[in-house]
Amino acid sequence: MTVPHWSSLTGKRILDLSRLLPGPYATSLLADLGADVIKVEDPAGGDPLRIAPPLFDALNRNKRSLTLDLRTDDGRSTFLRLVRTADAVVESFRPGVLDHLGLGFDTLHATNPRLVLCSLTGYGQTGPYATKPGHELNFLGLSGFFAAPGRLDGAITRPGVRVGDMAGAMHAALALTAALTGDGEGQHIDVSLSESITAWCSLFALPLIGIEDPLTAGLVQGDNDVFTTADGKLLSLATFEDKFWHRLRTELAVDFPALDTPAYDHRPDRTAARDEVNALLDKVFAARDYDWWYRRLTEIDAPWAPVITDPADLLCDPHATARDLFTEPAGNTSTPQARFPVTFGAGLTTFRSPAPGLGQDTEDLLAGLDGTH
Repeated sequence: MTVPHWSSLTGKRILDLSRLLPGPYATSLLADLGADVIKVEDPAGGDPLRIAPPLFDALNRNKRSLTLDLRTDDGRSTFLRLVRTADAVVESFRPGVLDHLGLGFDTLHATNPRLVLCSLTGYGQTGPYATKPGHELNFLGLSGFFAAPGRLDGAITRPGVRVGDMAGAMHAALALTAALTGDGEGQHIDVSLSESITAWCSLFALPLIGIEDPLTAGLVQGDNDVFTTADGKLLSLATFEDKFWHRLRTELAVDFPALDTPAYDHRPDRTAARDEVNALLDKVFAARDYDWWYRRLTEIDAPWAPVITDPADLLCDPHATARDLFTEPAGNTSTPQARFPVTFGAGLTTFRSPAPGLGQDTEDLLAGLDGTH
């Protein structure tokens, strides 16, 4: 498969012991960018996420699969032979599991001194929570996510997208890229999923310390919200900056006289009057159908966008289509996938090979170990 010749990750071999979402997403980013990612799976079923083919396929494209039973002497011996050829190992076991298998960092480093071991765990390798079980909702709970209001009524709900896992995955990919483009010094990278999402959320939660009513802090504004049009469709408006609000209210004043007031022309005033502003806009948007708003908001250059609630509409968005964001992937997968969401001037082909079948590359990879001691 064609890999990007310009990428510093091209030619880097990563042995991926992780499964489910965070680790495989981290290594999928690296695989898209040219790394040779070998998915090392248990022969008894492999990654449990294989039961959800659309997600598994998107997370494991551009990788190869090899099956090894690391609980056996032969499996561990073969894995260490692979380690000699690798630049990094990614794993997502609880702390201590890799050591229990006889494959901890000391062993891996002795086998290959330049190897980088990246461990993704819920709470990190140390600390009082290190050995606790945990999943994405637990990490969100600890992160401060629920301390930062996002709605006028103060309610905060769990997002459908697993941001608690994805934050850690992206930090792992970034850390690995930095380590692999360094001076070749082996090290152990300790990625805590909980700490990763906390680092994101703390930017918004920590400034609220000492504020009795978080809604007064300015995170929630009545003019930055989702509104319903006369025909029941949804659109988002984000007139955060004064210039956008002023243009909106002056351009629409003929049709909606209630907007013809300077009372809310400054951000602090709009924020303080968030309930009144939101109620005003609710009535305004409910007075016309979506197509009318589409034309009018576009004409006045307002910061607005459709609100997609049907996943199929993602594929119909004209901007996503123009930028080829979604593409039918290689192989026989039936679900479209998003490409690597960055455009490189030197070019990047995201869809080089489909997610591998369980162990489909085992024979070729082991044959390549002949002569590796």
